[in-house]
Amino acid sequence: MALLMEHQFRQLPADRQIETRPFLEAVSYLPPFFDCLGSTIFAPIKADISGNITKIKAVYDTNPGRFKTLQQIVEAEKEMHGAQWPKVGATLALMWLKRGLRFIQVFLQSLVDGEKDDSNPNLIRVNVTKAYEIALKRYHGWFVQQLFRAALYAAPYKSDFLKALSKGRDVKEEECLEKIRKFLINFTATVDAIYDIYNKLNADLDYKV
Repeated sequence: MALLMEHQFRQLPADRQIETRPFLEAVSYLPPFFDCLGSTIFAPIKADISGNITKIKAVYDTNPGRFKTLQQIVEAEKEMHGAQWPKVGATLALMWLKRGLRFIQVFLQSLVDGEKDDSNPNLIRVNVTKAYEIALKRYHGWFVQQLFRAALYAAPYKSDFLKALSKGRDVKEEECLEKIRKFLINFTATVDAIYDIYNKLNADLDYKV
């Protein structure tokens, strides 16, 4: 659980503006989350998240004053890139990043909600499947979907996943789940706010990879 709790996301202000620098700092600690899932098949999602964070940071660093919030980046790029937008720049990177973040959010929420396979309660297959189907499946072609299906069978036991999330320390399941609940408060609000930006600006693309 240390992996998440040590780098909490900020509480959003009333206007739900997401400050870019704190967001990038918090999200930069998330790629190792996929190591906790055990299978190397999750490596492409991890690499995708890392790459998109780098792309957003590169744009932010060109003008931190102008790009103080994620909203400002997306709106500025809409003006800058014209007909190419939203298929370019930080807007495209954040579009894919939010999907990876939604995967993490739905998976963790499913865990703390106690959703499980009653015949195999220590498996996390039900939780990972739900997260994939909600956050990523529609954007993946047949081949990538088959890779993910294979990854499900290599997913760790819940107890092993929670131990990995706690950096190898033995923790009580309920204590760990309670910490995940606390992490999810600001994390979920942030992910929801990013989705709202894309809905408001009609910036989402629906192509498959």
